[in-house]
Amino acid sequence: MKSSRTSVLHRHTAHWPASRRITAVTIMITLLVATAGLVAWATGDQEQRRTSAPSAPASSAPAGAEGLGVAPSSPGTGSVAQPPRLDDPLAYGKAAAAMLWSYDARSTSRDQQVAGMRAWMTDEAKYSGWSAVQSQVPDPVLWSRMRDNAQHATAKISDATFPSAFRQALADDPAALTEAYIYAVTVTGKQTIRWKDGGGGAEDRAVTLAVQCRPSASCGLVSIAPRVAP
Repeated sequence: MKSSRTSVLHRHTAHWPASRRITAVTIMITLLVATAGLVAWATGDQEQRRTSAPSAPASSAPAGAEGLGVAPSSPGTGSVAQPPRLDDPLAYGKAAAAMLWSYDARSTSRDQQVAGMRAWMTDEAKYSGWSAVQSQVPDPVLWSRMRDNAQHATAKISDATFPSAFRQALADDPAALTEAYIYAVTVTGKQTIRWKDGGGGAEDRAVTLAVQCRPSASCGLVSIAPRVAP
């Protein structure tokens, strides 16, 4: 389903040059980020209102990393997977979404979570929307409660696509991308959260990411939006 913001954006930018429309898509993502809050995170109390699921043993691999080419986490980042070396924005978007929807408060401190997520960002400060990504991490008090509750989450990615507005802009003028090489990538999947005493639940997730993939360089995460831009 198209969000109202996306429909309005597409309606008002249809007559713009392709380069301007690509910029508009990126701006839309940035504006949505401001209201993201804790979209990728849920507390045990929130999930207890959902359908319960049987508990499962924690995996020794980084949460959500299976099948996505994500490297094991380093000692300094707890359960947060290291960013893979990929030059495909769709593949990197999948891996980044899995990272954002996965955590393990049992073995990872909040500082480790933040440091692990920071490693996924583009190294071009001009484009980095780090504050938006960092805002996805619960505050220290909530993280402490999550740890006490043995809360952890894994992600299963279903698909990754380019939003239609972004695809149309590229079709109209492929050269418009060549300044920043930032792609809008919409990822869908499912997040499963578990906590102590066998509690757990799962829900579908969808997010639009801004991913930078320059030629002959590995991709990096630019920003995150709380809603899907179809």
